[in-house]
Amino acid sequence: MSSRLAGKVAIVTGSSSGIGQAIAIRLASEGANIVVDYRSHPEGADETKIQIEAAGSKAIVVQADVSKIADTQNLIDQAYSQLGRCDILVNNAGVEKSAPFWEVTEADYDTVLDVNLKGAFFLTQAFVRRLRDSKQPGRIINISSVHEDMAFPNFSSYCASKGGIRMLMRNLSVELGPLGITVNNIAPGAIATPINKSLLNDKPKLDALLRNVPLGRMGTPEDVASLTVFLASDEASYITGSTYVIDGGLMRNYHEQ
Repeated sequence: MSSRLAGKVAIVTGSSSGIGQAIAIRLASEGANIVVDYRSHPEGADETKIQIEAAGSKAIVVQADVSKIADTQNLIDQAYSQLGRCDILVNNAGVEKSAPFWEVTEADYDTVLDVNLKGAFFLTQAFVRRLRDSKQPGRIINISSVHEDMAFPNFSSYCASKGGIRMLMRNLSVELGPLGITVNNIAPGAIATPINKSLLNDKPKLDALLRNVPLGRMGTPEDVASLTVFLASDEASYITGSTYVIDGGLMRNYHEQ
């Protein structure tokens, strides 16, 4: 087993399925102990924990809705009380709501911004405070989206949240750099996950999307997990303030149908 992250502890939000689950398992395979966070799927979180333990690492499962500040604080507290430290934060939890701009409701706007932006903001704050107090370095990795930069009609709240995450990352890279804390974004494009199930089952729609992807395939959660491990490791110690796009070339070739 590789041990690039031996002795480290990572929190991965939204790690009961999809990209978050793949990241948690991959970080564990590199030696990190993991705080598995879920909001509403305990069975998925338990499955993640089983796979982490099979990889030879420790895992704790914590239920937290990242849009609630008390829950984000508890995630950090549990990492320290049960695993002794926290070195790596992966802000992965995210939601999207589709609607034409003129039909977006306040409730849907709040849901998307609270999870995707406010949640990441205050969980990162709680993470950084503990590192600052103990003068420890750290790694913050936000799972953003190609839509931090690329237009996505009918998903205006989602794009606003991801654009916010891009500027937050850039700002924090400057503010937290002197503390030895790096901050980077990973911006996935079309990744095959449970959230995309309807797309994967709609062949005409899928084929139209794949015509926009120069590499001709959907990405996998493991594609994202590989880059996350690199950014969490000492190999990436001089990298901060950047967005890494994982999209098979989609952004360079995209046009609305």
